[in-house]
Amino acid sequence: MRHHTISPVTRCLPPPAWGRTGVAGLLALAISSAPGLADTAAVVQDHARPGYAAFALAATRLAAIESCDPEALRPAFQATYDAWMAVAHLALGPAEEDGRALAIHFWPDPKRLGAKAQTALLTGDPAALSPDLIAQQSVAARGLSGLERLLYPAEALPADPCPLIQATADDLARMATALDADWGPYGDLLLAAGQPGNDRFLSEDEATQALFTQLATGLEAVADRRIGRPLGSFDKPRPDLAESRASDRPVQNIRLSLRALRDLALRLNPDSPKTKAAFDRAIGLADALDPDIDRIADPQGWLKLEILQQAVRATRDTAIAELGPALGVELGFNAQDGD
Repeated sequence: MRHHTISPVTRCLPPPAWGRTGVAGLLALAISSAPGLADTAAVVQDHARPGYAAFALAATRLAAIESCDPEALRPAFQATYDAWMAVAHLALGPAEEDGRALAIHFWPDPKRLGAKAQTALLTGDPAALSPDLIAQQSVAARGLSGLERLLYPAEALPADPCPLIQATADDLARMATALDADWGPYGDLLLAAGQPGNDRFLSEDEATQALFTQLATGLEAVADRRIGRPLGSFDKPRPDLAESRASDRPVQNIRLSLRALRDLALRLNPDSPKTKAAFDRAIGLADALDPDIDRIADPQGWLKLEILQQAVRATRDTAIAELGPALGVELGFNAQDGD
């Protein structure tokens, strides 16, 4: 019998019945709906809050699954990952608290810190495993990256992974639920920027600048990390360094990230034709990629990925040049700067 620390309401949810894209209703609101009102209010009400609600729903349903069979868990894992891609670029406010964003998705991990920490947990006392224990572990061992290693193992695991799978999924659901809840008051702070008593955002421009910076930093992360790491060089491509390669998600993550960032840009200012055109070109190139990241070992596949990287960088430059003046802000500091 599975024991959860999450709300008993979770038990009443029906088992997931989605495929790879998952959480169709809420996730569609997060990354697919047409732009509404511009600027901060639209981002909070139509982008961030629906996105985090979709992520919390997906993570909670994943944690509610009783089976530890990877085949039974993988569709819900993929749906949860899809939902995270809709908000992963919002590395501010609740995502910064207690290192939540890193704990939800720690990547890259070149020293294999997560795998080493999980091996120690797997070979320890399984009765001691709990969401509280997982919450005290290194961020490298938790969240989506931790679950990916358990559900898509590269080699035989040293012990029965079921207790660790359950504890990790419950820990992920707890963080997702907390993020969803915290975007209530945090969103209110953004909406009330410059109002008396708001010590977090002293002006409307400060709130807009914070969100605009997420856009630029998110595009930089797509170009330099999600594309740049596996791209390597023409003579030495590195598909083995791609994000979530074990679960066959590198190209999927690029596509979803670009769609989410496009939505953010057009929520900030829907009257941005150059930015929209640049995003549409980059997304078209991403959609045309072979979903198998290993194909970049072929010269044609590598060149297509490099062209996409150039398009993403051009999209960032266009957004900064067009949106910045339209919003009356410049780039600010971001917690991801210098990564």
